[in-house]
Amino acid sequence: MTDQPPEPYDEFSLFHENAAEAGLPYPGPPSVRRESVDVGAGRRVSALVWGDRPAELVLVHGGGQNAHTWDTVALALDRPLVAVDLPGHGHSDWPGDAPFLDPGSMADDVAAVVRAHAAEARAVVGMSLGGVTSIALATRHPDLVRRLVLVDITPGVDGAKTSDIAAFLAGPESFASFDEILERTVRFNPTRSVPSLRRGVLHNAVQRPDGTWTWRHQLGRPPEETGLHVERADFRSQWDDLERIGVPVLLARGARSPVVDDADVAEFRRRRPGDPVVVVDEAGHSIQGDRPVELARIVAEFVGA
Repeated sequence: MTDQPPEPYDEFSLFHENAAEAGLPYPGPPSVRRESVDVGAGRRVSALVWGDRPAELVLVHGGGQNAHTWDTVALALDRPLVAVDLPGHGHSDWPGDAPFLDPGSMADDVAAVVRAHAAEARAVVGMSLGGVTSIALATRHPDLVRRLVLVDITPGVDGAKTSDIAAFLAGPESFASFDEILERTVRFNPTRSVPSLRRGVLHNAVQRPDGTWTWRHQLGRPPEETGLHVERADFRSQWDDLERIGVPVLLARGARSPVVDDADVAEFRRRRPGDPVVVVDEAGHSIQGDRPVELARIVAEFVGA
């Protein structure tokens, strides 16, 4: 595999590729800008702001991803929205002294971005780690969440269900070349196209001065440096929080994903009997990558015109 990245990298130059691969019309580059918000203690959280009108949606990515994971979904939605880089991901700062996988502290950081750029948003869409963060956001900052979409995540997630994700994140901290980091990504994502994964790596990795490559996110750092043990993550206490959320919640489940199982769906329905569950065919855990146009349709129908 020989596929060197363009120089210099421009994070706003690849949207035409997203549109072409998804079969979406592309009248020209969308209006997208990067903003960052001070969240205290000298830390900033970054986000992509799509459109020039007040944001209707907030999109929160999963662990090891970044705001660009939503690019095709955002193009398909064609609505003003904000896609957040979680702390320690993308262009956002490390989350400080709080435990890395603490949904409450991450939700407080996300809340600062939402208040600054999407205070009247009609829905929050959270995938994986972004989903448990969004549950905490709705619990701790209920004025900011009017509807909630959980993308292939429930509080029933555990280490066994995310073992493949953990294996990928546990890879090398650095790579000798762009080819090497792309090859590993392709190997762990056999159902995705190489062009889509190439875009993902360009958005999610950075070249060091010595020519090696490393991830923008910091999940690959050794646990002794970060205190991060993905396999030990336990969010079961959020079932009670999810039950108490006073706004409509939709669960979108990837048909091929091991992260949400039948028992999780049954518990979701027991806790929230009036809320919808949608199964997305041909999708794994990252529904926004596998079936982005379908996910956009689901979100749009749930949120309304």
